[in-house]
Amino acid sequence: MNILERLDESQTFLDEERMLLDSVRTLATTKIAPRAAAYDRESAFPWDNIKEINELGLNSMFIPEEYGGMPLSYRCYLACVREISKACAATGIIWATNFHAIKPVIQYGSEALKSRILPRIVEGGLASLVITEASAGSDATGMRTQFREEGDEIVVDGQKIFISNGDVADVYVVFGKWAGTENAKDAIGALIIEKGTPGLTVTGTEHKMGTRASGTASLSFEGCRVPRSNVLATAGKGLPVLLGSLNKSRPSVAAHALGIARAAFEDAVAYINDRRQSGRRILEFQGIQFMLADLASELAVCENWLWHVAGLVDQGVDDMGIEASILKLKATDLAMRITTDAVQLHGGYGYCQDFRVERLMRDAKITQIWEGTNQIHRQLIGRSFLKKEKK
Repeated sequence: MNILERLDESQTFLDEERMLLDSVRTLATTKIAPRAAAYDRESAFPWDNIKEINELGLNSMFIPEEYGGMPLSYRCYLACVREISKACAATGIIWATNFHAIKPVIQYGSEALKSRILPRIVEGGLASLVITEASAGSDATGMRTQFREEGDEIVVDGQKIFISNGDVADVYVVFGKWAGTENAKDAIGALIIEKGTPGLTVTGTEHKMGTRASGTASLSFEGCRVPRSNVLATAGKGLPVLLGSLNKSRPSVAAHALGIARAAFEDAVAYINDRRQSGRRILEFQGIQFMLADLASELAVCENWLWHVAGLVDQGVDDMGIEASILKLKATDLAMRITTDAVQLHGGYGYCQDFRVERLMRDAKITQIWEGTNQIHRQLIGRSFLKKEKK
């Protein structure tokens, strides 16, 4: 058992969590992984994977019992994200996006809203978190989508881009600005828009470098009317909802990246144990051993921080934004490094689609960009050490 396997074994899970993880690993290795190359090649949404994930009832693990769920620990959720993403990064994004979108509903939604929306997710519904605009990426305060009150309804107008699950979602958690509120931060709000609402249009999907089986859509809202009961955050309350949601989703992105990284690392180790050069296995060369040692050491440290942050969430710690930023930054940078080195270790074969490290390298890149670019996270981490000036 190597150091990474021992780290996995050292994690503490309840019996039901460990049983579920075993089922997820079996599904990932026997069904999801064998399909990944074809889904990537065809840019086809992996409906078979989603169907089987739903048959395991995985959405239930982050939904409260009173709405039909069977909640498990955040640690278990992150472990599932990593295993699914290791098998197929696109499928990992699709399933994790359900959590990203629904967590703010669970945490901030009214009782009536939760009673109506959450059971749909338990039953296998897909959700989408709708934030990004052409003029508002990492700085969400620049968004222009507008919420306007008209009697018992809210009218929504605006455009959104780069929306995961945007072309297939049943439920959209949409952030915008309330008309009439001047301050950009105070104006931010959120509401629920359901599939089929008049005025909601999917205007296109992106043709991407990686995670090609995961839909990334552009959305248009033109006079889109929703009932006032669909409001998730009113003026002055939207920004805390947005930031709180990102603090829980960024560790999920890290787990996604570490799944990709682990897949690439294991593929590289298997290849250099088998492939020979000048009569010796590639792994017998000291330079290669040093390279592998650096990757394994960084992967072990980063995965240990993943479980540390998971523990903070399970303990109910809300002020863990910097810890989440550190995790997201280090995990995603490492995923890009490991996948790049895995391609190098495969030689010319690594550049060919016959070996999945080619796909893993393409899949890894987005993890450094979405949920806040790594440049933004470096700024957040560095800024946290600024001392307040005395007035």
